[in-house]
Amino acid sequence: MRIAILGGTGDIGQGLVLRWGFDTSHELLVGSRDPEKARTKAEEYETELDSRGVETSIKGFENAMAADRADVVVLAVPAYHVVGTIEAIEDRLDSETILVTPAVGMKRDEDGFHYNRPGAGSVAALADEAKPDDVPLVGAFHNLPAGGLADLDEELEWDTLVFGDDEDAKSIVVDLTAGIEGIRPLDVGGLANAPEVEAVTPLLINVAMQNKGLHDLGVKFQ
Repeated sequence: MRIAILGGTGDIGQGLVLRWGFDTSHELLVGSRDPEKARTKAEEYETELDSRGVETSIKGFENAMAADRADVVVLAVPAYHVVGTIEAIEDRLDSETILVTPAVGMKRDEDGFHYNRPGAGSVAALADEAKPDDVPLVGAFHNLPAGGLADLDEELEWDTLVFGDDEDAKSIVVDLTAGIEGIRPLDVGGLANAPEVEAVTPLLINVAMQNKGLHDLGVKFQ
């Protein structure tokens, strides 16, 4: 499977690239608005994996070029860039491309972080409105702590919630997620359940901020 991680130079993007590179044989493409930055980060990820005995080839491209070459496109960008990123790559997407969103809208005040629910109902709903109609959308990876994900010395034991209306596309994303050792994907239904999933992230951040030793906090359902 060829996976493009747009925003692959950022925190959650870095974690996904490194974990897929370490645990799987998928072909990985790092996307960025700045192609030179994408190439530089791709080389850094290759070097990190090589130091751990994993030989792999990771390529860096401008976002649209990365999306054009991919079977699965992960929008690892902040919530306020999701629609703009989709609009910039929409002519590179088709019905054979799966679009994945882990983005969460949040705001912060003196009490902590809060879910900033957009008028469309969720960030995933905004993405669904912006993408071409025949491109399936799946939500995943919202509640994974970026720092722990990128630290290959850390043994993971987390669940992540997956939603989407296209069952075939969702099944593929579940399988891709399960390929990362220590992460269990859990199906939570369709796109209508996106607000409940996205709202978990600010809660986890607040718990991590208020309690010692919980910096890279994930969740496990038992």
